[in-house]
Amino acid sequence: MTSLFGGQSNTVVGIAVMIPNLLGLIAMVVASRHSDRTLERRYHLATLGALAGIAFLLLGVPRSPFCTVVLFSAVAVGTYSFLPIFFSLPGEFLTGFSAAAGIALVTSVANFGGFVGPYTMGLIRQRTGSFYFGLICAGISFLVSATLAFVLSKRPSAAGERLGRADEDLETSSKAPLAES
Repeated sequence: MTSLFGGQSNTVVGIAVMIPNLLGLIAMVVASRHSDRTLERRYHLATLGALAGIAFLLLGVPRSPFCTVVLFSAVAVGTYSFLPIFFSLPGEFLTGFSAAAGIALVTSVANFGGFVGPYTMGLIRQRTGSFYFGLICAGISFLVSATLAFVLSKRPSAAGERLGRADEDLETSSKAPLAES
């Protein structure tokens, strides 16, 4: 960002960096509340993932500071709004121990991505001399996520319901008092 705002002061650059994050914060609250109110997750995830993916793909194209801030804002809105809705999914499809395991798996994969992502971006930059191809990888990842969210079934499958009942049975049996011998 500093290189885009050539001779500008640190205050101007700081405000330009703040705008996407502020818009992302507001959008996250609005999208999460709307998703909770309508009890709809699929289309929210698909739309927000597509927004972030397309903005990532376009981020290497503009050369003006205004367009860059607009695209960074679209990335922030899509990304920040996507995550809370995404993390609410395991609780809808799984219950009890399965929900805990599902959330743990999602968190583990996210942490792995947070570790590998910067190295991948640095390796791509080192090989190509540009961040643009790394942004393309991030954009494609979001578009794949949006597509997967769109094809996600609306209701839990019968197998998911059986697993949920099995977890409830395990929970109630673990709460039962032990018989003394």
